[in-house]
Amino acid sequence: MTMLAKDISLHLSGFDLLRNISLEVEAGKVTAIVGPNGAGKSSLLKVLTGEMPVTKGDVYFNSLLLNQWSLLEKAQMLAVLPQHTLLNFSFTADEVVGLGRIPHQTGIAKDLQIVAEALDLVDASYLQRRFYTQMSGGEKQRVQLARVLAQIWQPSILGEQFLVLDEPTSAFDLSHQKLTLDIVRQLAERGVGVVMVLHDLNLAARCADNLVVIDGGVIAAQGRPEAVLTEALIDKVFGVKSIISEHPITKRPLVIT
Repeated sequence: MTMLAKDISLHLSGFDLLRNISLEVEAGKVTAIVGPNGAGKSSLLKVLTGEMPVTKGDVYFNSLLLNQWSLLEKAQMLAVLPQHTLLNFSFTADEVVGLGRIPHQTGIAKDLQIVAEALDLVDASYLQRRFYTQMSGGEKQRVQLARVLAQIWQPSILGEQFLVLDEPTSAFDLSHQKLTLDIVRQLAERGVGVVMVLHDLNLAARCADNLVVIDGGVIAAQGRPEAVLTEALIDKVFGVKSIISEHPITKRPLVIT
């Protein structure tokens, strides 16, 4: 089972944001999307999740066209963390994370247990009773991450589950960047398909099974990080001279600029 985009294009306000993109996000694998600012990375996520309709092509989710699933069905299989989440209500962290349990009928006791476990997983248990509006940017991002994790905490009988993350580490320090990537890998090992946008090429290389490079609304390259990350590609797409080495610990590509 997969998320599958077949020859999709997105035309908006006179601009071609995406052009003839075909992409498969497999269950149990981590797909990282990278590219320069304005390349179309967030637009691609919005199309894959149904937030924006395609101008051309089709998006499939677990063998059906995306729009053939009801909103409730999708919410039990697909959790999405956008780049920016506006929440100005005085909710506690518990209440914010609890929003992820709305699609499920597991009962208050079970939901409270899952909320607590999700906050603990992202190192945010100490925030349980704190108001969201009083948190730092990094704390808010960890609470939002816990929310989408709580949404897919248990397997669904409807189909494979997927987690979509847009810049999930942008407000994190080094330790919480590493924690997030560890969580992502754990989810993939459980069978969850993960697709996320990252700006940091080394973070993407570290965790991705499949690396997708977007440039100007088209896929410039995709495949294993070892095959995709070349000095020529980084120069062409990002306009930066680089050296590709091997990380001494992970053995993944290490981009040095």
